[in-house]
Amino acid sequence: MAQQVDARQRRLGSALEGAAVQVAVAESLTGGELAARFAVTPGSAAWFRGGVVAYSSTVKHALLGVPPGPVVSEQAADAMARSVCEIMNADLSVAVTGVAGPDPQDGEPPGTVWMALRHNGTTETRRLHLPGDPSAVVDATCEQALEWVIDRIEDASAA
Repeated sequence: MAQQVDARQRRLGSALEGAAVQVAVAESLTGGELAARFAVTPGSAAWFRGGVVAYSSTVKHALLGVPPGPVVSEQAADAMARSVCEIMNADLSVAVTGVAGPDPQDGEPPGTVWMALRHNGTTETRRLHLPGDPSAVVDATCEQALEWVIDRIEDASAA
Protein backbone atom coordinates (compact mmCIF):
# COMPACT_ATOMS: atom_id res chain seq x y z
CA MET A 1 0.00 0.00 0.00
CA ALA A 2 1.39 3.40 -0.97
CA GLN A 3 2.26 5.80 1.81
CA GLN A 4 0.29 9.03 2.00
CA VAL A 5 2.20 12.17 2.97
CA ASP A 6 0.60 13.85 5.98
CA ALA A 7 1.00 17.30 7.56
CA ARG A 8 3.68 15.99 9.96
CA GLN A 9 5.78 14.74 7.04
CA ARG A 10 5.41 18.03 5.18
CA ARG A 11 6.58 19.80 8.35
CA LEU A 12 9.53 17.40 8.59
CA GLY A 13 10.50 18.07 4.97
CA SER A 14 10.32 21.82 5.56
CA ALA A 15 12.41 21.59 8.73
CA LEU A 16 15.11 19.56 7.00
CA GLU A 17 15.16 21.60 3.80
CA GLY A 18 18.57 23.26 3.75
CA ALA A 19 19.41 22.04 7.28
CA ALA A 20 22.52 20.13 6.13
CA VAL A 21 21.56 17.17 8.32
CA GLN A 22 21.70 13.57 7.13
CA VAL A 23 19.11 11.30 8.80
CA ALA A 24 19.01 7.53 9.37
CA VAL A 25 16.68 5.16 11.21
CA ALA A 26 17.03 1.85 13.04
CA GLU A 27 13.78 0.11 13.73
CA SER A 28 12.39 -3.07 15.12
CA LEU A 29 8.71 -3.19 16.02
CA THR A 30 7.78 -0.82 13.17
CA GLY A 31 9.14 -3.28 10.60
CA GLY A 32 10.15 -0.71 7.99
CA GLU A 33 7.17 1.60 8.43
CA LEU A 34 9.28 4.37 9.95
CA ALA A 35 11.80 4.33 7.09
CA ALA A 36 8.91 4.36 4.60
CA ARG A 37 7.50 7.49 6.20
CA PHE A 38 10.85 9.24 5.96
CA ALA A 39 11.33 8.06 2.36
CA VAL A 40 8.06 9.55 1.07
CA THR A 41 8.58 12.88 2.82
CA PRO A 42 9.03 15.72 0.32
CA GLY A 43 12.74 16.48 -0.20
CA SER A 44 13.94 13.28 1.51
CA ALA A 45 16.40 12.50 -1.28
CA ALA A 46 18.56 15.37 0.03
CA TRP A 47 18.73 14.21 3.66
CA PHE A 48 17.49 10.62 4.21
CA ARG A 49 20.41 8.17 4.26
CA GLY A 50 18.32 5.04 4.88
CA GLY A 51 17.57 2.61 7.63
CA VAL A 52 18.09 -0.77 9.16
CA VAL A 53 15.10 -2.95 9.99
CA ALA A 54 16.34 -5.26 12.73
CA TYR A 55 13.23 -7.15 13.70
CA SER A 56 15.12 -10.15 15.04
CA SER A 57 16.99 -9.90 18.34
CA THR A 58 19.89 -11.71 16.69
CA VAL A 59 20.17 -8.98 14.06
CA LYS A 60 20.00 -6.25 16.70
CA HIS A 61 22.91 -7.84 18.54
CA ALA A 62 25.03 -8.73 15.48
CA LEU A 63 24.45 -5.73 13.21
CA LEU A 64 23.54 -2.89 15.55
CA GLY A 65 25.73 -3.69 18.54
CA VAL A 66 22.87 -4.13 20.98
CA PRO A 67 24.39 -5.58 24.16
CA PRO A 68 23.31 -9.00 25.48
CA GLY A 69 20.07 -8.88 27.38
CA PRO A 70 16.61 -7.56 26.69
CA VAL A 71 16.06 -5.83 23.35
CA VAL A 72 13.07 -3.91 24.67
CA SER A 73 15.23 -1.58 26.70
CA GLU A 74 16.87 1.81 26.89
CA GLN A 75 20.28 0.23 26.24
CA ALA A 76 19.04 -1.43 23.06
CA ALA A 77 17.51 1.77 21.67
CA ASP A 78 20.68 3.72 22.50
CA ALA A 79 22.93 1.15 20.78
CA MET A 80 20.67 1.06 17.74
CA ALA A 81 20.74 4.86 17.35
CA ARG A 82 24.53 5.02 17.75
CA SER A 83 25.23 2.16 15.35
CA VAL A 84 22.91 3.29 12.57
CA CYS A 85 24.49 6.77 12.68
CA GLU A 86 27.87 5.15 12.08
CA ILE A 87 26.66 2.65 9.48
CA MET A 88 24.82 5.31 7.46
CA ASN A 89 27.25 8.17 8.09
CA ALA A 90 24.35 10.25 9.41
CA ASP A 91 24.24 13.34 11.62
CA LEU A 92 20.96 12.36 13.23
CA SER A 93 19.32 9.02 13.85
CA VAL A 94 16.19 7.79 15.49
CA ALA A 95 15.81 4.22 16.74
CA VAL A 96 12.73 2.39 17.95
CA THR A 97 12.40 -0.95 19.72
CA GLY A 98 9.47 -2.30 21.65
CA VAL A 99 6.47 -4.56 21.93
CA ALA A 100 3.59 -3.94 19.55
CA GLY A 101 1.79 -7.00 20.89
CA PRO A 102 -0.32 -8.91 21.27
CA ASP A 103 2.01 -10.75 23.67
CA PRO A 104 4.55 -9.35 26.16
CA GLN A 105 8.30 -9.47 25.40
CA ASP A 106 11.31 -9.20 27.72
CA GLY A 107 8.91 -8.81 30.63
CA GLU A 108 7.36 -5.71 29.04
CA PRO A 109 3.66 -5.42 28.20
CA PRO A 110 2.36 -4.65 24.70
CA GLY A 111 2.62 -0.96 23.91
CA THR A 112 6.01 -0.51 25.59
CA VAL A 113 8.37 1.34 23.25
CA TRP A 114 11.90 2.64 23.73
CA MET A 115 13.08 5.36 21.36
CA ALA A 116 16.49 6.95 21.01
CA LEU A 117 17.47 10.05 19.08
CA ARG A 118 21.13 10.72 18.34
CA HIS A 119 22.22 14.13 17.08
CA ASN A 120 25.63 15.75 17.06
CA GLY A 121 27.16 12.93 19.12
CA THR A 122 24.56 12.98 21.89
CA THR A 123 21.87 10.36 22.42
CA GLU A 124 18.62 10.84 24.32
CA THR A 125 16.09 8.13 25.09
CA ARG A 126 12.39 7.98 25.84
CA ARG A 127 10.10 5.25 27.10
CA LEU A 128 6.54 5.26 25.84
CA HIS A 129 3.46 3.27 26.80
CA LEU A 130 1.15 3.31 23.77
CA PRO A 131 -2.41 1.98 23.74
CA GLY A 132 -4.10 -0.15 21.12
CA ASP A 133 -3.59 -3.17 18.95
CA PRO A 134 -0.26 -3.85 17.23
CA SER A 135 -1.16 -1.70 14.22
CA ALA A 136 -2.07 1.26 16.43
CA VAL A 137 1.17 0.88 18.43
CA VAL A 138 3.25 0.86 15.24
CA ASP A 139 1.44 3.91 13.88
CA ALA A 140 1.79 5.85 17.14
CA THR A 141 5.48 4.90 17.38
CA CYS A 142 6.13 6.30 13.90
CA GLU A 143 4.22 9.49 14.70
CA GLN A 144 6.16 10.01 17.94
CA ALA A 145 9.50 9.40 16.20
CA LEU A 146 8.73 11.85 13.39
CA GLU A 147 7.59 14.48 15.87
CA TRP A 148 10.77 14.08 17.94
CA VAL A 149 12.97 14.55 14.86
CA ILE A 150 10.96 17.61 13.80
CA ASP A 151 11.26 19.14 17.27
CA ARG A 152 15.03 18.50 17.34
CA ILE A 153 15.62 20.06 13.90
CA GLU A 154 13.40 23.06 14.64
CA ASP A 155 15.13 23.62 17.98
CA ALA A 156 18.56 23.39 16.34
CA SER A 157 17.50 25.84 13.63
CA ALA A 158 16.19 28.31 16.19
CA ALA A 159 19.43 28.23 18.22
